[in-house]
Amino acid sequence: MSSIIEKKKQLVEEITDKFRNSKSSVVVDYRGLDVSEVTALRKELREAGVEFKVYKNTMTRRAAEAAELADLNDTLVGPTAIAFSAEDTVAPARILKNFAKDHEALELKGGVIEGKVATMEQIKELADLPNYEGMVSMLLSVLQAPIRNFAYVTKAVAEQKEEQGA
Repeated sequence: MSSIIEKKKQLVEEITDKFRNSKSSVVVDYRGLDVSEVTALRKELREAGVEFKVYKNTMTRRAAEAAELADLNDTLVGPTAIAFSAEDTVAPARILKNFAKDHEALELKGGVIEGKVATMEQIKELADLPNYEGMVSMLLSVLQAPIRNFAYVTKAVAEQKEEQGA
């Protein structure tokens, strides 16, 4: 009997560590998805470096309380799976939201962003953000714009002077 309790304690510690070490975690209800759809979802998440696990709600509630995320317990009702991402904050929310568009059975329930319990609205806003590479690209284009505009103006002035001199 005590070995079962030890295994449960280890599982709670594992989930707690995942909540603490993840940049974001998204809780979903996967009821209604068939095996091939869940497999496709897992593959897409795995390719993005996101871990997708199904845990018993009682174990997850204990882990959430241990990780000081007790407000998450309201979402831990019914069949629940959690997507954990230790590297990309946006990836789990974006992938799950896009998958839910094509598969109505998948329902986003809530999550954790940077150690704080997030509302559904916050999860959806996060999903709409570009990934890290997209944000870097946007930043670089913003930084390059003044230089590019200066080059265009300089070229236009040079061409105008050539026309006046010719």
